[in-house]
Amino acid sequence: MKSGKAVGPDDIPVEVWKCLGEAAVEFLTSLFNRVLESERMPEEWRRSVLVPIFKNKGDVQSCSNYRGIKLMSHTMKLWERVVEARLRKVVEICEQQYGFMPRKSTTDAIFALRILMEKYRDGQRELHCVFVDLEKAYDRVPREELWYCMRKSGVAEKYVRVVQDMYERSRTVVRCAVGRTEEFKVEVGLHQGSTLSPFLFAIVMDQLSEEVRQESPWTMMFANDIVICSESREQVEENLERWRFALERRGMKVSRSKTEYMCVNEREGSGTVRLQGEEVKKVQEFKYLGSTVQSNGECGKEVKKRVQAGWNGWRKVSGVLCDQIISARIKGKVYRTVVRAAMLYGLETVSLRKRQESELEVAELKTLRFSLGVTRLDRIRNEYIRGTAHVGRLGDKVREARLRWFGHVQRRERPLKLHQVGWGASLHSHF
Repeated sequence: MKSGKAVGPDDIPVEVWKCLGEAAVEFLTSLFNRVLESERMPEEWRRSVLVPIFKNKGDVQSCSNYRGIKLMSHTMKLWERVVEARLRKVVEICEQQYGFMPRKSTTDAIFALRILMEKYRDGQRELHCVFVDLEKAYDRVPREELWYCMRKSGVAEKYVRVVQDMYERSRTVVRCAVGRTEEFKVEVGLHQGSTLSPFLFAIVMDQLSEEVRQESPWTMMFANDIVICSESREQVEENLERWRFALERRGMKVSRSKTEYMCVNEREGSGTVRLQGEEVKKVQEFKYLGSTVQSNGECGKEVKKRVQAGWNGWRKVSGVLCDQIISARIKGKVYRTVVRAAMLYGLETVSLRKRQESELEVAELKTLRFSLGVTRLDRIRNEYIRGTAHVGRLGDKVREARLRWFGHVQRRERPLKLHQVGWGASLHSHF
């Protein structure tokens, strides 16, 4: 567990256990063994503090535009990590789930979707994609449904009872700028901010979608972000209805306003998709896992968004980058950590043209010149600017990131279906 995290109600940070070294290991081992044997955790762990975080979009006065994060005991989070490690040994999650799975990332899912769209454009065939959004996914999971899915996934009854104990008599208070609310019970949904919750949610989604999901990349899930793809509008509409029925009969809810439909290589009269008689919003671009995909296959808008993300990151740390007292080497480290990381996100999956690569490099050099207090009137070469900040060319870093991810994919013990998508082996029969 990383240091520097916000503490829970007990005010004991994880740094305490790290400083105690072997003594902490012995104490925590004894404590966790007692909790496992008794199937009862300390009452102090049941309390939490809920902090609403604005999503930076929509009306600031609307509660729906806030994400609630629970500040929980760090010691309980260590206990959750122990339980999670044991659950992962016995539960096998479907290959369509990319979220919070070992050796998988957003890059894999983004690449699989992009390459699938590219193959259909090359074959001049339509591809219909529906991006399904679940309303308050974590908060809606019924507790009884969670226990049922755990048992069905092969989790031992003892560990089901251990997880049940984590959710029994849980209480929280809401903390905001004007103070705290009274303490109240939490009787539905998963704990936001919990170490174990992402894997528990993956178990629930794995079981709820067992009868309706298709093999990757026709169905892809990243936690509660679902993509359904098909060759015909009628088929994708039918699959969407099957997903809605499978999820909503078990307590989940498909958002009618945020679920969107996109058609690749669209012909005239393709129509739109309906969900229970209601027309699904049709779009020409969609922000999937932070990366913008366009129905026409272009990546110009994604490049512009990466440039904007870089500038947003630069503004956040401009106080450091523009401080003349701080050395250029330190500025370069801050720049690579904040600004460049934002500009490079997801570009491993994008085929950049020279013009687009140049657009990224121009934006990068502007941020570097601002940081170093240099203008174009100073007539200082770009290579000198990069050398002073100890920063390489952005185009080279894109290729480096692409090769690093390719090597990561090649070294996997269990190859993913996106191998087949990448080489087109699974799609040749369609064209």
